[in-house]
Amino acid sequence: MVDLITIALVVVVLVLGGLVAWFIGIYNRFYSLRNSAEATLGQIRVAMKKRLDMIEQLLGAVRSYAQFERETLEKVTELRSTVMSGGPAQLNTVERESRSILGSLFAVAESYPDLKTSATVQELISSVRGVEDEIARQRYTYNNIGQQLNTMVDTIPSNIVARLIGMVKLEYLQFEEAIEQPPKIEF
Repeated sequence: MVDLITIALVVVVLVLGGLVAWFIGIYNRFYSLRNSAEATLGQIRVAMKKRLDMIEQLLGAVRSYAQFERETLEKVTELRSTVMSGGPAQLNTVERESRSILGSLFAVAESYPDLKTSATVQELISSVRGVEDEIARQRYTYNNIGQQLNTMVDTIPSNIVARLIGMVKLEYLQFEEAIEQPPKIEF
């Protein structure tokens, strides 16, 4: 009789230990994914800020050829402050607006032969394209991490742990790949 009680007690302890280990494993996976997403979002913010800095430099190089409105420079400054504090939704907006500004600047650079051959402008344009590639890679990584976390939040049995710890889905970054309308350039 004592052996049966001991065996039952051992089985109960093993089952409870297994459940605790399972919970801890899923909990740790959730926070590992959440931290990876936050780190990747930080890299995207840095790259977007770098892009906005380059846009400002490009704007300075182009300014002598075209009379851009002061509004463009103010918009770049505003976007820079939004990048560092914004979440995925705000970053989507910054992405759309900075692409529009870049489109305008590239169009101006193409319109002026002297400017088009300027080493500074060409170097800045090349650097901006490199940053664009970096942002695309980081966005892809962030969205993949988000997909993994969101799948865990939605699927059994990890959704039980998600509800218990209050884990919510991540919002995807949905940057536009290209400007839908050509930029409007006014001098």
